[in-house]
Amino acid sequence: MNRRVVITGIGAITPIGNEVEEFWKGIKQGKCGIGPITLLDSENQKAKLAAEVKNYHPEEHFEIKASKRLDRFCQFAMIAAREALKDSGITKENTDMTRVGTIIGSGMGGLNTLEEQNKNLVEKGPDRISPMYIPMSITNIAAGNVAIDLGLKGESFCVVTACASSTHAIGESFRLIRHGYQDAILAGGTEASITPTGIAGFANIKALSQAKDPKRASIPFDKERSGFIMGEGAGVLVLEELEHAKKRNAKIYAEVVGYGVSSDAYHITSPSPDGEGGARAMVNAIKDAQIKPEQIDYINAHGTSTPLNDKTETMAIKTALGDHATKVMVSSTKGNTGHLLGAAGAVEAIACAKALQEGYVPATLNYQVKDENCDLDIVPNQNREVQIHYAMSNSLGFGGHNSSIVLKKWEE
Repeated sequence: MNRRVVITGIGAITPIGNEVEEFWKGIKQGKCGIGPITLLDSENQKAKLAAEVKNYHPEEHFEIKASKRLDRFCQFAMIAAREALKDSGITKENTDMTRVGTIIGSGMGGLNTLEEQNKNLVEKGPDRISPMYIPMSITNIAAGNVAIDLGLKGESFCVVTACASSTHAIGESFRLIRHGYQDAILAGGTEASITPTGIAGFANIKALSQAKDPKRASIPFDKERSGFIMGEGAGVLVLEELEHAKKRNAKIYAEVVGYGVSSDAYHITSPSPDGEGGARAMVNAIKDAQIKPEQIDYINAHGTSTPLNDKTETMAIKTALGDHATKVMVSSTKGNTGHLLGAAGAVEAIACAKALQEGYVPATLNYQVKDENCDLDIVPNQNREVQIHYAMSNSLGFGGHNSSIVLKKWEE
């Protein structure tokens, strides 16, 4: 018999808040975390805006020596994980830590370190490459360092599926707990790719917006959208088997009830033109949840603000939900946070959990011009206070990776 899985802890560091409470307050206030790039000299870059984590000082979280041995993406993961575990109340006194796993995804890994050490190689020669280069830059090291930092001795690995990474991490964690392999898992994603090659690389494949106005840059589903805005940060959720959580008298944010995945098998960067792959992931998640499409009240869309993604995701939602597609609320919080790449799905899953808990659906910010190809109820500009029972979160990644999860409002 499948075991039930609930969310008992959440942690985040984002462009609109460096902890969950601040992040959610930012969502409620319609805060936009996008502004001029400060982490690098953008004079010769095509893209001038990004969604950076604000007022971040590593020494407030790590000893100076330790912070120098942790890439920024890894620091973000550890900060979000610490908040999530503390929030959950899991300790070695009430939980067998050999059955608590760590699955942290990332699309790019330690890009800051890769760039710095390549510069050392070119300018100073191979002997000046740091001995910490490899353990700082490899993508799985966020999961490894979180496990070490918190003493989590269960299954520990990294999911890398570009912008779908952390939704895959949550989904795979859900399966591991449901089938009895783990009692709890810290699942999520992290990213810190606002770097010279990160910005230039995405700009040169025409994925980034070159807008100068922060309020007209990340504009999901708007007809004038021209690309995404690079964001950074991390989101981590504690997924836990229900009976284990009850024994601890844990608070519960929401229940994870469905997970669906698929592959477009179409193109390395472009989604399947009819959204067929994304639709299958949604259908699979709904079937896994053992509900009907019309029971989905809200979808946190991938909604990147690229011309192709928003059009094809709209088509995918229509395919997956049929007639119900015109009734379901669909918004993208990337107007608030920019696109956190591999961390996006986890931060958006946290938004879904809070939406279910509080009956508060986030808006799609900065929407102005209607697009006939994106004709869903995208909750434009104004949040809605409305009780919802099922929320879906979609993530779609380069390579044709599609993942969807379904969360349910917590009730016994």
